[in-house]
Amino acid sequence: MDNKKNSQHFSDLEALQFHSKGKAGKIEIKPTKALATQRDLSLAYSPGVAAPVREIAENPDTVFDYTIKGNLVAVITNGTAILGLGNLGASAAKPVMEGKAVLFKRFSDIDSIDLEIDTENTEEFVNSVKYLGPSFGGINLEDIKAPECFIIEDALKEQMDIPVFHDDQHGTAIISTAGIINALDLTGKKLKDVKVVVNGAGAAGIACLELLKAMGLPNNNAILCDTKGVIHSDRKENINQWKSAHAIKTKLRTLEEALVDADIFLGLSVANIISQKMVKSMSDKPIIFAMANPEPEILPELVKEVRPDAIVATGRSDYPNQVNNVLGFPYIFRGALDVRATTINIEMKIAAAEAIALLAKEDVPDEVANAYPGKRPQYGSDYIIPSPFDPRLISKVPMAVARAAMETGVARKAIVDTETYGAQLAARLNPSAGLLQGIFQSVKENPKRVVFAEGEEEDMIRAAVIFYNNKMGTPILIGREEIIKDKMKEIGLEFFDQMEIHNTRDKAAHGRYADHIYKRLQRKGFLREDCLDLLIKERNVFGACMVSLKEADAMICGLNRSYAVTLESVEYVLDPIPNKRVLGLTVMICNGRTIFVADTNVHDMPNGSELADITEQSAQVVREIFDIEPKAALLSYSNFGKPFTERSAYIRDALKILDKRDVDFEYDGEMAANVALNENLLSLYPFCKLSGPANLLIMPAIHSASISTKLLQELGGGDLVGPYLLGFNESVQIAPLSASVADMVNLAALACFKN
Repeated sequence: MDNKKNSQHFSDLEALQFHSKGKAGKIEIKPTKALATQRDLSLAYSPGVAAPVREIAENPDTVFDYTIKGNLVAVITNGTAILGLGNLGASAAKPVMEGKAVLFKRFSDIDSIDLEIDTENTEEFVNSVKYLGPSFGGINLEDIKAPECFIIEDALKEQMDIPVFHDDQHGTAIISTAGIINALDLTGKKLKDVKVVVNGAGAAGIACLELLKAMGLPNNNAILCDTKGVIHSDRKENINQWKSAHAIKTKLRTLEEALVDADIFLGLSVANIISQKMVKSMSDKPIIFAMANPEPEILPELVKEVRPDAIVATGRSDYPNQVNNVLGFPYIFRGALDVRATTINIEMKIAAAEAIALLAKEDVPDEVANAYPGKRPQYGSDYIIPSPFDPRLISKVPMAVARAAMETGVARKAIVDTETYGAQLAARLNPSAGLLQGIFQSVKENPKRVVFAEGEEEDMIRAAVIFYNNKMGTPILIGREEIIKDKMKEIGLEFFDQMEIHNTRDKAAHGRYADHIYKRLQRKGFLREDCLDLLIKERNVFGACMVSLKEADAMICGLNRSYAVTLESVEYVLDPIPNKRVLGLTVMICNGRTIFVADTNVHDMPNGSELADITEQSAQVVREIFDIEPKAALLSYSNFGKPFTERSAYIRDALKILDKRDVDFEYDGEMAANVALNENLLSLYPFCKLSGPANLLIMPAIHSASISTKLLQELGGGDLVGPYLLGFNESVQIAPLSASVADMVNLAALACFKN
């Protein structure tokens, strides 16, 4: 994987335009409560705000319950060490701090405010921050020069009862340590046996060394260097208490001497300080983390020229193995905030590093693969650190940090149900995860046998493996065994005995499957040989037979065929439930709202009777499967008869049919989508039978449903689940052509639910 070729470059002008266009800067504040009525204002401010004030005064810990404090982090600097640019002052640091606040929100759903304190006096800085303590759940210190950063952090930790975390130190230490854990694994070395050289005795370098020692690196196995060379016990010049804590008795005096036979080099210093000669002098399979920015201590390609056995990491995004702090601080604070930790201790840092390291070993999801054009990342020398785009970080790292906080007694709030907490974490960035939480849990409690029909396709294989790893059941892949196993080996997945493979050319199944199909199709012009031929050529037909004959519980298919073609092949084998229609129900999650849309996939131009059936069946699923009380709006571009159209006539027919059926859910129409979803517009029609905005939208035709959902998906305005296929007598779900691996796993879970 040549990430160098995929790097993106831009001019200073482009960067300036990015930061200035629209609203200047990168953050804004939005209310979390509706402020549309006088009552809303009375609750939000006076007199309603007095109630939480009194409650907090009586019990200070309730401030976490009634305010933003438990999800608010201050990003604070004085601008004395901005990036690699140096001391440029507090104001100049603000773009960086705003960026940090954006990353908090983007990656862990933490609200953050940047504060730039215009003083270089450590005592003034400490006092400024500590007096702000009641406002925040945590403090992230950034871009403060050494040694003042050590003094400031230690003082604030001592005086404050919330987490204080200097990311330049500990973030770098945690991510680099995660990479080292995996690099040691790949090289077959042990931390207790290796020789480590750290060049750069500033905040980050010292923090890296301290964390490695806390994890088991012997003190005498570590050599710390600065601009004057090795920091040894006899040295008197350019020394301070933080450097001297890592001084060892040694005859080595220069970085070049120190690197001889070294196993690990950690560079947090300056560009081009390491030569190829120095790299050649290191031990077998050297581990080189050249993290100076923007130019590393040595370029990876220069390392590889003389030591192809080396594992190399940098701080840059255009090379493999980027040591990027965004992998750490959002999730560390997420876990710390969620248990209301009083500090972030060494055990929490180790837990974070280990969780990050473990994630790199897992098969990457689509979000990661899409971020790296070309070869899909796979655990190895060029992928020892997870991608910042891995959506699983939000579930894995905060969980580990929270658990460590509880175990070490620094948590003020206990998390009892870790499985629910994990689902809540995932739902912060992926709303569909929250919606499907109960469904996933139910399937885990009653695992099923599920056919993954296009079993030779890479994405289908990945979905099957995730399905199994999530303990939802046994995956059955349809395809040729040798091809599937070769494909799994190629993409770095191990075949496991619990995975079944069935070949459509397996003659043992042909007789009973062909007979089954022939009974259904002989009156439709099919000969038995035609049925056998269909069975061999169509994996969807073969898989549907397995489900129909109770040899499997459910099937997921459709990955490489259009929805309509796949549906037709399934209909060769399966029938609708008596008195039910086959239809597609798509779930849209947007701006905190869950909206169901039907029919998105089957009925082209439904008449009144079909619309009534679609509405009733969809409402039943919304209530029984998703546990949401349905409010159905039958949509049109007209509102309650104005203007009159042929399609709106069908809708009025559907309403009459539903009235006769005396259904037990709210419904009305015809109405435009904005009326159905907007409470203010809906109030213009006081006769409407909906008690509030609709959550189930019945589309007048398949084209309008398809256009609406695909527009939302492509414009990035929301999250889509489905379409959920309803109405067959056996459980089958058809994935759209654009389906991701995660989409297929979701559909597989839905296929199993209440099967």
